[in-house]
Amino acid sequence: MEYMTQSSEDSKGSGGCIFCDHLAESDDEGANIVYRGRQAFVILNAFPYNSGHLMVAPLRHAADLHELSAEERHELMDLTTEAIEIVRAAMRPEGFNVGVNLGEVAGAGVPGHVHVHVVPRWGGDTNFMPVVGETKVLPEMLADTAAKLRPGFAAL
Repeated sequence: MEYMTQSSEDSKGSGGCIFCDHLAESDDEGANIVYRGRQAFVILNAFPYNSGHLMVAPLRHAADLHELSAEERHELMDLTTEAIEIVRAAMRPEGFNVGVNLGEVAGAGVPGHVHVHVVPRWGGDTNFMPVVGETKVLPEMLADTAAKLRPGFAAL
């Protein structure tokens, strides 16, 4: 509801990078960051396709995978793998969509900072609402999802 009631000017934000902006905050819980590693971090998607939708991104601002060091790419993939297992244990999805959208034409909402989407899926989790109502219906608030997932990331 907060997003839907913002003015169009408010929703544009500062024009900076959403990932870098959240990393600069001192409150990881408030920023929906569930884990910070040495080279990468995990954040809940504020506008998820499904409950449990995470994004894994490098700490360093880089637009493409080839701009990352081998160590950054390694941690990005390791954290993606860990995120899948943590979501699997906490939320019991039946499958996952995992992907990287490189460039605006490929669907990247934040084309300047590469990130991996981890989207848990359940049978029948899509319905007519996105098509007819141009809206998503999610059964869980982000704070509730974070509470389920934080213990798994705390163990890393």
